[in-house]
Amino acid sequence: MVYRGLARTRFRGDVPLKNDTLEILLQARLLVGYLGESEQFGWWRTSFFQPASQHFLEPIFPRTSHLARYHGVIEAARRMHDESLSAGSYHLFRLPEELEQDLHALMDSGVGKTLHEKIPQDKQGALELLRSLAGARTELTEGPIAIGTAADVRSSKTVRQMAALYAAAYERGVRSYPYLASQ
Repeated sequence: MVYRGLARTRFRGDVPLKNDTLEILLQARLLVGYLGESEQFGWWRTSFFQPASQHFLEPIFPRTSHLARYHGVIEAARRMHDESLSAGSYHLFRLPEELEQDLHALMDSGVGKTLHEKIPQDKQGALELLRSLAGARTELTEGPIAIGTAADVRSSKTVRQMAALYAAAYERGVRSYPYLASQ
Protein backbone atom coordinates (compact mmCIF):
# COMPACT_ATOMS: atom_id res chain seq x y z
CA MET A 1 0.00 0.00 0.00
CA VAL A 2 1.36 3.43 -0.96
CA TYR A 3 -0.01 6.50 0.77
CA ARG A 4 -0.74 9.58 -1.26
CA GLY A 5 2.05 12.07 -0.67
CA LEU A 6 4.39 9.49 0.83
CA ALA A 7 5.98 8.15 -2.33
CA ARG A 8 8.96 10.41 -1.69
CA THR A 9 9.77 8.69 1.62
CA ARG A 10 13.55 8.36 1.68
CA PHE A 11 16.09 7.89 4.42
CA ARG A 12 19.87 7.63 4.25
CA GLY A 13 21.14 6.92 0.78
CA ASP A 14 17.73 7.21 -0.89
CA VAL A 15 16.54 3.89 0.54
CA PRO A 16 12.75 3.88 0.75
CA LEU A 17 11.12 3.37 4.13
CA LYS A 18 8.43 0.73 3.88
CA ASN A 19 4.94 2.04 4.53
CA ASP A 20 4.15 -0.76 6.99
CA THR A 21 7.15 0.35 9.08
CA LEU A 22 5.83 3.90 8.93
CA GLU A 23 2.45 2.70 10.24
CA ILE A 24 4.11 0.76 13.07
CA LEU A 25 6.19 3.83 13.94
CA LEU A 26 3.10 6.06 14.01
CA GLN A 27 1.17 3.56 16.12
CA ALA A 28 4.08 3.32 18.59
CA ARG A 29 4.23 7.12 18.83
CA LEU A 30 0.51 7.37 19.48
CA LEU A 31 0.51 4.67 22.15
CA VAL A 32 3.65 5.83 23.96
CA GLY A 33 2.39 9.42 23.71
CA TYR A 34 -0.99 8.51 25.19
CA LEU A 35 0.53 6.39 27.97
CA GLY A 36 3.03 9.12 28.89
CA GLU A 37 0.33 11.71 29.53
CA SER A 38 -0.53 12.89 33.04
CA GLU A 39 -3.69 10.75 33.44
CA GLN A 40 -1.81 7.55 32.61
CA PHE A 41 1.86 7.30 33.69
CA GLY A 42 2.62 11.02 33.98
CA TRP A 43 5.90 11.26 32.08
CA TRP A 44 4.78 14.62 30.67
CA ARG A 45 2.07 17.04 31.77
CA THR A 46 -0.36 16.94 28.91
CA SER A 47 -3.88 15.66 28.40
CA PHE A 48 -4.21 15.88 24.62
CA PHE A 49 -5.72 12.42 24.24
CA GLN A 50 -8.43 12.94 26.88
CA PRO A 51 -12.04 13.57 25.74
CA ALA A 52 -12.04 17.08 27.24
CA SER A 53 -9.15 18.02 24.98
CA GLN A 54 -11.11 16.95 21.94
CA HIS A 55 -14.05 19.13 22.99
CA PHE A 56 -11.70 22.07 23.44
CA LEU A 57 -9.78 21.63 20.16
CA GLU A 58 -12.61 20.73 17.75
CA PRO A 59 -14.13 24.25 17.57
CA ILE A 60 -10.68 25.72 16.89
CA PHE A 61 -9.46 22.97 14.55
CA PRO A 62 -12.68 21.41 13.20
CA ARG A 63 -11.01 19.28 10.50
CA THR A 64 -7.59 18.75 12.06
CA SER A 65 -8.18 18.36 15.80
CA HIS A 66 -6.58 14.89 15.64
CA LEU A 67 -3.42 16.50 14.21
CA ALA A 68 -3.38 19.18 16.90
CA ARG A 69 -3.67 16.51 19.59
CA TYR A 70 -0.95 14.41 17.95
CA HIS A 71 1.51 17.28 17.60
CA GLY A 72 0.81 18.53 21.12
CA VAL A 73 1.69 15.23 22.75
CA ILE A 74 4.64 14.64 20.39
CA GLU A 75 6.15 18.00 21.32
CA ALA A 76 5.74 17.34 25.06
CA ALA A 77 7.34 13.90 24.70
CA ARG A 78 10.12 15.30 22.49
CA ARG A 79 11.06 17.92 25.06
CA MET A 80 11.18 15.41 27.89
CA HIS A 81 13.31 12.99 25.84
CA ASP A 82 15.65 15.75 24.66
CA GLU A 83 16.31 16.75 28.26
CA SER A 84 17.24 13.15 29.11
CA LEU A 85 19.37 12.31 26.06
CA SER A 86 22.49 13.79 24.52
CA ALA A 87 22.15 16.28 21.70
CA GLY A 88 22.19 14.80 18.24
CA SER A 89 20.57 11.48 19.09
CA TYR A 90 17.30 10.36 17.58
CA HIS A 91 14.42 8.82 19.49
CA LEU A 92 10.77 7.93 18.96
CA PHE A 93 9.76 11.58 19.17
CA ARG A 94 12.70 13.14 17.28
CA LEU A 95 13.47 11.59 13.93
CA PRO A 96 15.11 12.84 10.71
CA GLU A 97 13.08 15.64 9.10
CA GLU A 98 11.99 13.61 6.05
CA LEU A 99 10.58 10.94 8.31
CA GLU A 100 8.85 13.53 10.51
CA GLN A 101 7.15 14.92 7.40
CA ASP A 102 6.04 11.45 6.31
CA LEU A 103 4.64 10.72 9.76
CA HIS A 104 2.71 13.99 9.66
CA ALA A 105 1.31 13.11 6.21
CA LEU A 106 0.35 9.63 7.40
CA MET A 107 -1.30 11.06 10.52
CA ASP A 108 -3.27 13.44 8.28
CA SER A 109 -4.45 10.52 6.13
CA GLY A 110 -7.29 8.12 6.81
CA VAL A 111 -4.77 5.65 8.21
CA GLY A 112 -3.62 8.11 10.86
CA LYS A 113 -7.17 9.01 11.82
CA THR A 114 -8.03 5.32 12.17
CA LEU A 115 -4.94 4.59 14.29
CA HIS A 116 -5.78 7.59 16.48
CA GLU A 117 -9.37 6.43 16.97
CA LYS A 118 -8.23 2.90 17.88
CA ILE A 119 -6.19 4.02 20.90
CA PRO A 120 -7.96 2.45 23.88
CA GLN A 121 -9.16 5.13 26.27
CA ASP A 122 -7.88 3.25 29.28
CA LYS A 123 -4.34 2.76 30.54
CA GLN A 124 -4.43 -1.05 30.63
CA GLY A 125 -5.90 -1.42 27.16
CA ALA A 126 -3.33 0.93 25.65
CA LEU A 127 -0.50 -0.85 27.46
CA GLU A 128 -1.70 -4.22 26.15
CA LEU A 129 -1.83 -2.82 22.61
CA LEU A 130 1.72 -1.45 23.00
CA ARG A 131 2.88 -4.88 24.25
CA SER A 132 1.26 -6.59 21.25
CA LEU A 133 2.93 -4.09 18.91
CA ALA A 134 6.27 -4.87 20.56
CA GLY A 135 5.91 -8.61 20.17
CA ALA A 136 8.53 -9.99 22.54
CA ARG A 137 9.28 -8.75 26.03
CA THR A 138 12.68 -7.27 26.74
CA GLU A 139 15.08 -6.69 29.60
CA LEU A 140 15.00 -3.14 30.83
CA THR A 141 17.41 -0.72 32.35
CA GLU A 142 16.42 2.68 33.61
CA GLY A 143 17.54 5.80 31.72
CA PRO A 144 18.95 6.14 28.20
CA ILE A 145 19.32 2.92 26.18
CA ALA A 146 21.19 2.87 22.87
CA ILE A 147 19.50 0.50 20.45
CA GLY A 148 21.33 1.28 17.22
CA THR A 149 21.94 4.06 14.75
CA ALA A 150 19.54 6.41 12.97
CA ALA A 151 19.63 4.21 9.88
CA ASP A 152 18.08 1.39 11.93
CA VAL A 153 14.76 3.23 12.21
CA ARG A 154 14.00 1.85 8.72
CA SER A 155 13.49 -1.53 10.35
CA SER A 156 10.21 -2.50 11.95
CA LYS A 157 12.32 -4.66 14.29
CA THR A 158 13.90 -1.50 15.75
CA VAL A 159 10.53 0.19 16.17
CA ARG A 160 9.17 -2.93 17.87
CA GLN A 161 12.21 -2.96 20.17
CA MET A 162 11.45 0.65 21.15
CA ALA A 163 7.83 -0.31 21.84
CA ALA A 164 8.99 -3.23 24.02
CA LEU A 165 11.29 -0.97 26.05
CA TYR A 166 8.56 1.61 26.63
CA ALA A 167 6.03 -1.09 27.59
CA ALA A 168 8.51 -2.57 30.09
CA ALA A 169 9.27 0.86 31.53
CA TYR A 170 5.60 1.69 32.01
CA GLU A 171 4.94 -1.73 33.58
CA ARG A 172 7.85 -1.41 36.03
CA GLY A 173 7.29 2.23 36.90
CA VAL A 174 10.66 3.47 35.65
CA ARG A 175 11.67 5.85 32.88
CA SER A 176 13.57 4.45 29.96
CA TYR A 177 14.66 6.38 26.87
CA PRO A 178 15.55 4.19 23.88
CA TYR A 179 17.55 6.18 21.38
CA LEU A 180 19.41 5.87 18.10
CA ALA A 181 22.86 7.38 17.66
CA SER A 182 23.12 9.78 14.75
CA GLN A 183 26.05 7.68 13.43
